[in-house]
Amino acid sequence: MTTSLASKKNHCSSLSSKEPTPELADVFAQFGKEYRDNHTLSTNQYKVMYDIENCRTEEFGYHWDICDNCSYMERAYNSCRNRHCPKCNGTAQRRWVQARIEDLLPVSYHHAVFTLPHIFNPLTFHNERLFYDLLFDSASETLLQFGNDPRHLGAQIGFYGILHTWGGMLWRHLHTHFIVTAGGINPSGNWVSPKHHGKFLFPVKAMSIVYRAKVIERLKKAHAKGDLVFPKDLEHLKDNHAFDQWLFHQVPKKWVVFSKPPFNGPENVVKYMGRYTHRVAISNNRIVSVQDKEVVFLFKNTRKNSAWEEGSLSAMNFIGRFLMHVLPNGFHRIRHYGFLANGKAKENIRKIRESLKMENRPENTSEEDTVLKFPCPACKIGKMVTVLIINRWGKIVQEAGLRILLKRPIAFAETG
Repeated sequence: MTTSLASKKNHCSSLSSKEPTPELADVFAQFGKEYRDNHTLSTNQYKVMYDIENCRTEEFGYHWDICDNCSYMERAYNSCRNRHCPKCNGTAQRRWVQARIEDLLPVSYHHAVFTLPHIFNPLTFHNERLFYDLLFDSASETLLQFGNDPRHLGAQIGFYGILHTWGGMLWRHLHTHFIVTAGGINPSGNWVSPKHHGKFLFPVKAMSIVYRAKVIERLKKAHAKGDLVFPKDLEHLKDNHAFDQWLFHQVPKKWVVFSKPPFNGPENVVKYMGRYTHRVAISNNRIVSVQDKEVVFLFKNTRKNSAWEEGSLSAMNFIGRFLMHVLPNGFHRIRHYGFLANGKAKENIRKIRESLKMENRPENTSEEDTVLKFPCPACKIGKMVTVLIINRWGKIVQEAGLRILLKRPIAFAETG
């Protein structure tokens, strides 16, 4: 029986219940300077380390939350809001999940995964943005091609994808997760449901062949343009013929494209994918201990039915592996395609709902609905609303929450 992550972590931490559970920030605080003194980091990697180490400390300022029922006030330090920080993903994740729930259709959804073979890893370290875009573009075009093919569907599907760059032990493992609608819009604007989609929407072996061909084609074009950067041990691949031979003889012929059966209900799709969207290379609840310059953490062993196991790395190796997953500045790791593509998703969803005789949901335009609220720890009835933010430079920032509270005859206004 596979042990859950929560129970496994609780068991490990119970051995020393008086000591606080270690976090990624603790690893950086103890060993970050030593790592930076002995390794060359990019500006972005420096910033990630700094932000995570100082997240929710006085370094980023503080904010006040007030209960809209009992006027209980609470001050807390601000988050760093770095997308690589394991502390800062909850709020963004909740917003993303809520937006996806509002866009759900009464159809089945599938989960597909496209993986890039590990033989490309040495090249990906020197061409990160190129390979990340290449992976997204090749996989998404494959899905769109199969959807538009009359033999499979003959319609434009809608889907969104999330890039992950890591495996269980923090090694390089490039893959994209896609959530795909079981059906799409045909050229006449009508909804088309697939004829057969019991275990998968499209045949995975056929998708794998097409996906591989698209990746190889893009790599050859990038090579011809001189866009690829090669490490020293692969400099011989700068030659066109040598590169073609390497692709033909060394790159595997069979690539992994994985597809799960449809989810049990549309809303389970978003809740499931919510765990993937804003995930970072390692979460704090996976770190078991930091002792003797070793970091012990939990990982899923995919060779043993994804059972949770303990692994350990030296602090230097642990930091190095985490930093290899820092994304380039401005890179979008969540992307939307087909009729869910940004800019036209709302209108397409409205038309599809009309086609399916489904009532359209009103858009959330209320200022109050845009404020994320949390239960009051004092009265347990009201919600905590952030009313004032003071940033790291001492500048006061007022949020929508302050305007909302001032509109209400609540206890806070009476007691001053």
